[in-house]
Amino acid sequence: MAGFMPAFNAGSAAIPATKVELSISCRNLVDMDVFSKSDPMVVLYIKEFGSQTFKEVGRTETINDNLNPDFAKKFIVDYFFEESQKLKFEVYDVDSASRNLREHDFLGSLECTLAQVVTEAVLRKPLQGPMKNSGAIIAVSSEEVSTCKEEVTLRFNAKKLDKKDFFGKSDPFLSFHKAMEDGSYILTYRTEVIKNTLNPTWRPFTVPVRLLCNGDYDRSIKIECWDWNSSGSHDYIGECLVTLRELSKGSSASNVFDCVNSAKQKKKKGYKNSGTIELMQCTIVQAYSFLDFVKGGMQLNCTIAIDFTASNGNPLTPTSLHYIAPYSPNQYTQALASVGEIIKDYDSDQLFPALGFGARLPPEGRVSHEFFLNGNPENPYCQGIDGVLAAYQQALHTVQLYGPTNFAPVINHVSR
Repeated sequence: MAGFMPAFNAGSAAIPATKVELSISCRNLVDMDVFSKSDPMVVLYIKEFGSQTFKEVGRTETINDNLNPDFAKKFIVDYFFEESQKLKFEVYDVDSASRNLREHDFLGSLECTLAQVVTEAVLRKPLQGPMKNSGAIIAVSSEEVSTCKEEVTLRFNAKKLDKKDFFGKSDPFLSFHKAMEDGSYILTYRTEVIKNTLNPTWRPFTVPVRLLCNGDYDRSIKIECWDWNSSGSHDYIGECLVTLRELSKGSSASNVFDCVNSAKQKKKKGYKNSGTIELMQCTIVQAYSFLDFVKGGMQLNCTIAIDFTASNGNPLTPTSLHYIAPYSPNQYTQALASVGEIIKDYDSDQLFPALGFGARLPPEGRVSHEFFLNGNPENPYCQGIDGVLAAYQQALHTVQLYGPTNFAPVINHVSR
């Protein structure tokens, strides 16, 4: 929890909190499809302390034709020790691409508290409805999220995998599982399926190090190899155990792993493996957040451009976005003030270039798509957002709205 504690400030108060990652799986789901199996998805809701309603946190991926799904999608929620946080998990059989849950078959739900989840190694509970005593189970496990900000890019291939298909070879994919504190493994990632081959090469993929091993390079990672079947009942080929410390050494003879099927190993004398899984690439980089960049001294430079084309309406009429109102700001003024109030804190010199386009300029009425609001052809900078607003008001009284809408000169100006 220490990695997520707020800064110490004497004389103030801070709520003790940490972030936890929730992993979900289901067993013995009700089969709602006639010619196949259900395609389950889980929706998570949370009712915060003091609230009367559940709010949707997110949805897992949909797993086709599977009554015993392990979902790779994780949910990260804030855990407050001193508050009662109610969770609701709803399971659906997905029937279309619609996000409207009423268009999918409801398979059951579970209501519990976040405290119940974090105090159990794995919280296993029966799903309630739509069929009583269906035997359907939902399992939820949790782990405190580490502060590790690294990302790892991995690429694997395999050689001489077992042939699983009667009329072909195999359609292999890999699944990656993180070791939990109780010794169990939780699915964290699946590769794509490579059709009809015993020597697949999978695409590179990038995941947070936290997702694979919670930042612990020596924590075990289980890689399982499967032969994909359209029925959802995939054939197990074999597995191996690795660590990120091993993988971080990159492609080498030490990172070629036997893909072992323990059932075949017990039955077959002289069994060595069901193929090999080889690491082709491992690249670990720091994944910086926006806050990291800001604390590191990053500046945001904002250039403002205003549309002075006649499509905005006559400034003398109340329906115009540029309406010159005596007592209230028009919509352009409101937008400039709202955005500028946020942006200005990230710009140390508080100088903002402000341009206009689509207007006729005095004195001869020349059309311009790149003019400076302050009227200074040598210097487009305005001092602060107040300076931009003043320059805008000045331009509004001196130019004529015209057209056409040509934004390219402003883009080129910023680029230069």
